[in-house]
Amino acid sequence: MKRTILPTLISLLFITSLTGCKGKETQHAIAHPINDPSVVIVAPEFLKRLTVTLASEGDVAETLRVPARVEVDEHRVARIGAAVTGRVTEIQAFLGQTVKHGDVLTTLNSTELATAQLAYLKALSHESLQRRAEERARLLFAADVIGEAELQKREADLVQAHAELHASHEQLKVLGMAKNAITQLAATRRVNSMSSIIATLDGVVIERTVTSGQVVQPAEALFTVADLSHVWLVAEVTEQQAALVKVGEVVQAEIPALEGKRIEGRLIFVADTVDPDRRTVEVRMDAANHERLLKPEMLASMLILVKSQRRLVVPAAAVVREDNKDHVFVQLDEKRFQLRRILLGQESHGYFPVLEGIKIGERIVTKGGFHLNNERKREELEG
Repeated sequence: MKRTILPTLISLLFITSLTGCKGKETQHAIAHPINDPSVVIVAPEFLKRLTVTLASEGDVAETLRVPARVEVDEHRVARIGAAVTGRVTEIQAFLGQTVKHGDVLTTLNSTELATAQLAYLKALSHESLQRRAEERARLLFAADVIGEAELQKREADLVQAHAELHASHEQLKVLGMAKNAITQLAATRRVNSMSSIIATLDGVVIERTVTSGQVVQPAEALFTVADLSHVWLVAEVTEQQAALVKVGEVVQAEIPALEGKRIEGRLIFVADTVDPDRRTVEVRMDAANHERLLKPEMLASMLILVKSQRRLVVPAAAVVREDNKDHVFVQLDEKRFQLRRILLGQESHGYFPVLEGIKIGERIVTKGGFHLNNERKREELEG
């Protein structure tokens, strides 16, 4: 019986011993992974080429990046149409043409204008006739040839003739006739049915919807002329971000079509209402465009700086790009460094806010990370 128990006890002790050793080996493997490709061991001489600092917080001015588009400045655009119904006889302005205030864009023939001119000439003649009749009545009344009632009738007829002349004069102005043209009509007494559509501001013809021979109506916009020396960049921020933007703030915009060129301007408008469908608030930036590089409907990104916040940050020099992802080297001990992936926010003045990956107080490589990564790759290749 004793002989049976003794070998059994020895076997149990041996198995327990092996289990304990195996557990220790497993714990050791977890704490120090063998052949971890993210860890590099460096020689003391190499350490002199590295700068290691503690990860810490810093003031970060958060940047809102929102999609935007270039639009014409609505204060510098004119949609020009005909003042009368007529048929287009000649077009003098074409798409992309630069025009000045007062330049003729197109000419049309209008029977409506001719009728209004004829009515003005009739009113002018009638007013002249009534004025002479009123003057004769005054002379006859003074000579006691007619009574006061007759004089008052002549005076009333003259007042009415004045009113009719003024109304026909105003009608010509409504139909687009200039003051000097009306004066010439009164002097020559010749009806001219040709009407000119003129530019009302200096700018570029960005739209034309008329062709020769077309019959046009006053309600139609035939030309759009815009002054593109200044344009708007229009964006939409979420209603939660609306409180962070203010009129007058300096903002920037990136234009992908111009190789990411950045331009600077000021916010000139923040909407007072929220779009009920998209839950956004419209903002506008005014941008100088003297070189005419910004084209209406170009896409852009608007960059709006908001108030600074304390955030964990790393210098831009510490970031190592690997496989299109951001990393930093974290010091594990005196000789070992680990390449650790991190998530970063928008860069501000040479620093990136860290969203994920490291903690405050960890030791990171801020200078020499590129060379350290090359050393890691070399060790990985050598096995």
